Amino acid sequence: MLERTKKPHTEIARFIGPAKKLQELRAYAAKLGIHESDDSIPWRDAFPEFQGNEAGTILSGYRQRERLTQMQLAEATGIPQRHISEMENGKRIIGVVSAKRLAVALHCDHRRLL
Repeated sequence: MLERTKKPHTEIARFIGPAKKLQELRAYAAKLGIHESDDSIPWRDAFPEFQGNEAGTILSGYRQRERLTQMQLAEATGIPQRHISEMENGKRIIGVVSAKRLAVALHCDHRRLL
């Protein structure tokens, strides 16, 4: 059975709002000695081991986000658990029909899985 894990504290904060308010926030943060960091890199560069199996990695991520096991996802979609495992491991492609069935169970857009 999947166990919940404690999430580590983060030192990153992102804000969404009107441009004027964001500028005010940046000015206030600068007064406090806080600065913006632009040292982010694309996830594909950070995790080269997933290259060639992006769709499987994304499928696995959505499944884990929903806290589902492969067996539970198989029951929800009617796709055999073995096929889901093969999709996640890059041994089987995710077709459009399967992607649509998976997307309903995973609450996402099916095009993300293709």
